[in-house]
Amino acid sequence: MNALLKRVWIGLAATLIVSLAAVVMPDHIQINDDGRIHLGAPAPTPSPSTAAPTPESTSPPLTRDSVDEVIRTAVSAAGLDPAQGRPTGAAGANSNRTGWMAVREKTAAQSEMNAICADLERQGWTLNPNGDRPDASRSYKRGGWYLLVSTRGKSQAPSTTSALTDSQTYLTLTGLQLNLSDIPLPEITVHIG
Repeated sequence: MNALLKRVWIGLAATLIVSLAAVVMPDHIQINDDGRIHLGAPAPTPSPSTAAPTPESTSPPLTRDSVDEVIRTAVSAAGLDPAQGRPTGAAGANSNRTGWMAVREKTAAQSEMNAICADLERQGWTLNPNGDRPDASRSYKRGGWYLLVSTRGKSQAPSTTSALTDSQTYLTLTGLQLNLSDIPLPEITVHIG
């Protein structure tokens, strides 16, 4: 009797955990009518009548050169000369990473960052607020690229850069091309009961 009761409790606990996980992550956990649990992303079933395009999905893929131009345009819109900063990636070196950085006075860096962010939104970049701190960093996405705009102080400065004074900070734009849909999630089937 003890073993049977133990199995019932374990089954109930597992069902509760999976049910809660299915509510939290519906794209990765599905429970069929027969009680089978599927972990991993479901097979794509495109349906034009139910799939509403998101701004990101309608953006054409961007090249590194076009992202470099976006960065130069946003920096110029903030009243800065892109030539006064420096690129963070060598031209042609890594086609899925780029950026720009400059040493700025702390008193002006926040307003310059805000102006850069406003121009990115004007250019059609979508704000990605997860984990951002509006006073220190904001991230945007468009056409398979992610841009992080940030100000960071002297304590976080890379050791290869020049030393900052107490009144200075770094203003950086970092661009990464990521295609997360290329990373397959395994599908696991679990049957309880």
